[in-house]
Formats: sequence, C-alpha cells, structure tokens
Amino acid sequence: MSGQLVLLNLFGGVALLIWATRMVKTGIIRGFGERLRGLIAGATRNRLAACAAGIGVATALQSSAATGLLLASFAERGLIALVPALAVMLGADIGSTLVVQAMAFDLKSVVPLLLIGGVGLFMLSTEALRRQIGRVLIGLALMILSLGLIVSASAPLRDDWLLRQVLAHLGDLPILALAIAAGLTWLVHSSVATILMFISLAAAGVIDGWLACVLVLGANVGSGLIPIVVNLGAPIAVKRILYGNLAFRFIAAVIAVVGLILAPGLVGWLGDGTARSIAHFHTLFNVVLALGFLPLLPLAARLIEGTVVEPATAAADLTIGHLDETALAWPAVALSGASREVLRMAERVEVMLRDVILPFEDDDSARREALQSLDTEVDRLQESIKLYLTRLTRGPLSEEDARRAFDLIVFTTDLEHVGDIIDKNLLVLAAKKQRLHLTFSDEGWEELKRMHALAVEHMRLAVAVFQTRDPELARRLVEAKETVRDIERDAKRNHIRRLRDGATASIETSSLHLDMLRDFKRIIAHLTTVAHPILEKRGELSTSRLIAKQV
Repeated sequence: MSGQLVLLNLFGGVALLIWATRMVKTGIIRGFGERLRGLIAGATRNRLAACAAGIGVATALQSSAATGLLLASFAERGLIALVPALAVMLGADIGSTLVVQAMAFDLKSVVPLLLIGGVGLFMLSTEALRRQIGRVLIGLALMILSLGLIVSASAPLRDDWLLRQVLAHLGDLPILALAIAAGLTWLVHSSVATILMFISLAAAGVIDGWLACVLVLGANVGSGLIPIVVNLGAPIAVKRILYGNLAFRFIAAVIAVVGLILAPGLVGWLGDGTARSIAHFHTLFNVVLALGFLPLLPLAARLIEGTVVEPATAAADLTIGHLDETALAWPAVALSGASREVLRMAERVEVMLRDVILPFEDDDSARREALQSLDTEVDRLQESIKLYLTRLTRGPLSEEDARRAFDLIVFTTDLEHVGDIIDKNLLVLAAKKQRLHLTFSDEGWEELKRMHALAVEHMRLAVAVFQTRDPELARRLVEAKETVRDIERDAKRNHIRRLRDGATASIETSSLHLDMLRDFKRIIAHLTTVAHPILEKRGELSTSRLIAKQV
C-alpha cells in the first residue's frame, strides 16, 4: 500500500472518529440537555456532590470540555460559586475517562446492533427523544468503526524507518510531545477523540505505550484549553473556573510526566494489553487529580480569585453597569438602577426589531448573525435583571416598590420573548426564504412591511410608556393593539384572496407570509403588556377589552 493511501485511510479514520464523537454529543445535548443542566444546578451543596455531578454529565456528553462550556453558562449568570464549579470540573475530568475505558474494549461485535437500533429509532420514530437516542447509537457505532479503521490503516506504519526515527526523538522530548498533543486536542475540540486515536496508534504498534501516555497527558491539558478559547470574552467568574481547571490539569500533567520518566515501567503494570494500559493510566491520572485537588479547593479558589482579576481598564466597559449589589439596601435606588438596565435591554430589542426586515430583502448571513448575537446579549441582560430584582424582593419592600419590581420583571420577560421571536422565528423564516429563493408578491410584501412598521412604532411607544408611566400613552398603546388586530385580519383575508386567484408568488410564500403576520402580532401583544399595570390601577382595563373612556 502506498504511503499516500495509508495516510488517506488514517486521516479518514480520524475524521470519522471526530464526527462520530460530535454526533454522540449532539444527540445527548438535544435529548437530555435540560436534565444535565438540572443535575449540575442541583448538585452544588458540597464538593463531593458537585464532583459526582461532573462525572455524570461528562460521561453523558463524552467530553469534559463540553461540561466546561455548560458550566460557563451557569457561572455567567451567577448560579454557581467557584469552589463547587471547580469540583464539577474535577468530576468531569473523571467522567470523560469512562468513555475511553469503554471504547478500549473490542466492541466490533456490537456495531451491527448499534446501527440497526440507531437507524431504526431515528428513521421510524416521531418522538424527538427517541430520535436523539438513535443518533447517539449511530454515533457510538461509527466511533467503534473509526477506531478499527485507524488501527488497520496505521498498521503499515510500524515498519516505516523515518516515522520510527521521528517518534523516537519525540519520546526523548516529553514536554514537546505534551504540547503537540495539547494543540491537537484543541484543534479537534475533543480529548476523547484524540486519546482514542493515540490508543489506536499504540495498539497498531506505531507508538509505544510510554509515549502514548505522555500524549494522553497532553490531551488532558488541551481539553482544558477548549472552553477557555471559546469563552475569551466571558465574565471574570467564568474565566476563574476555566483557568483554574487548566491550571490543575497542567500542574498534574507535569508531575505525571516526571513520574513516567522516573518509573517507565508503570504503563505495563497498569494492564495486560497496550490499549487497556493506556486507558487505565488516563483514568488513574484524573482520579488522582481529583483526589489531590478536592481538599485544596477553598485554598485554590482564593489563589485563583487573587490571580485572575478584572483588568482595571475594563471597569468602564461593563455591560451591566447599574445593578449595584450595595444598592439593594435602598430599594428606590435599586429599582432606579434596574430600570436603567431595562432601558438598555429595550434598546437592543428595538435594534433587532428595526433591522429584522432587512434579511428578508438580501442574503447577508452576517446580518442575521449580528442580530442573533444581540439576542444573546438580551438574554443575558434579562437574566441579570431578573436575578437582581429577585434578590431585592427578598428584603422588606413597600407595596408600591414590590409592585414596581414585579412590573419590571414582567416587562423584561416580555422583551426577552420579543427577542426570541425575532431570533428563533423571524430570522429562521428569513433564512428559509433566501435558501429557497422565494419572492413575496408586491401586495403581500407591502402588507408585511406595514405590519413590521407598526411593530417598530409599537416598540417605541411601549418604551415611552415604560419611562413615563403616562396613562394617556398607556391607553394609546392598548388602542393601537386593537387597530393592529384589524390590520392583521385584513392582511390574512387579502392573502387568501390572492391564493384563490392563483397568484404564484403568494402560493409559494403562503406559510412564510402567515407566519410573519403571526409573529409581528405576537411581538405587539408582548409589548402592550407594559401598559396593563398602569391602566388596571386606574380601573380603565377590563379582563379582555378597554373600558370606554368617559367624556
């Protein structure tokens, strides 16, 4: 077999392994993501429980790096402290080794069963959870097949003189081997995939067990790099968790390399075959890492907090600038600060609403991505404001302050819903329109632009009502919603008329047209709720309609 063909088959096996690992992780997140988040959220009582939660989540996700990314979302919202978060990451390091342990066995005989079961569930089931379980089974089967492909493709490399010389020199430079493995793991974004690849190369005799263990240590360090690079712009609380986890891995990896140099026979002592020995070494390393650092976490947390600090220049750039924790003792000040943050949030939503019509006119994917990033910021603002006001309501408040806090939470929730409608519905419809090269009828497009203009106008009026709490503006906002209902009804009737007349453009875009009308109407409904508390207080709002104003 030619050298080019050997490398082609080897890289093909590695590519299949990376894809299969990603496939399993995707199926787990889509099918069980909320349960895994709940597992982390509910297991922060003590370090041992947090560590156990990390083991479970990383085993399911087949990745400690993915667990780190999941944990970052909790830390960003202030839902987990540094010590339990570090304990979760230590557990995640152990959990990722269990997948490697399972894959180190000869599982070729179960591949047909996994494929049959996986394809059957995915193709024949209509239930979302069963389809994701099918995806996971297919991914596991492809992982096993890819490992076999790597072993068979790399077998001819055992006798290659040049490769043996290169690997011999690499074995003499363990720190370089460590760095190469870390970089490769970061590149493919999966320590499980790279470690399984190293095990396969060792099983084929391409590398010896000692070098494979050094490369495994590098993969552990690289796994700690993955969530850091993804969260470069994250808040300081997230960075402390991820930097701490990387520091633990790096310190332990350097100590382990020294241990391998001093005791090279350790690999053979851990197992009968090369694959099992390396898998056991990987598990032993992470278990010792957890046992060594768990008792030291409070001290380590203090060191991390003193080392990883917010840059002095960043103080003026904080996105959440008015949610002052010290102001919680003065409800009026806290409510004022929260109101200013709600206005900041409303500005983001208004930009999203104003510009959402543009992706329906051009095929600029960058514009859609920019709007999606705004929705991420809106979600973060809403979560921060909600948690801040929730902490405020735990203290003594006057009836008026308590009502104001509740109204702020409701309005931020409605603004967040508007952002979600834009991100999850309208932007998806815009992408579909461009992908299918559809064109609205001239009359239909004018109707949609009119609904969009009304929604933007409604947004500005809602913000004015929020700022002024003026009863006349509030009444005008609710009356405008009634007008929108009539306009939307007329637009639907006109669309149905065009369908009866056989207008091709209307027929092709019918679902898009009706969905956009519905979404704009939903946006207007969410924005109108800001007026309800003002009118209810004056007795001018019934349960379903405005009470006629007395002249």
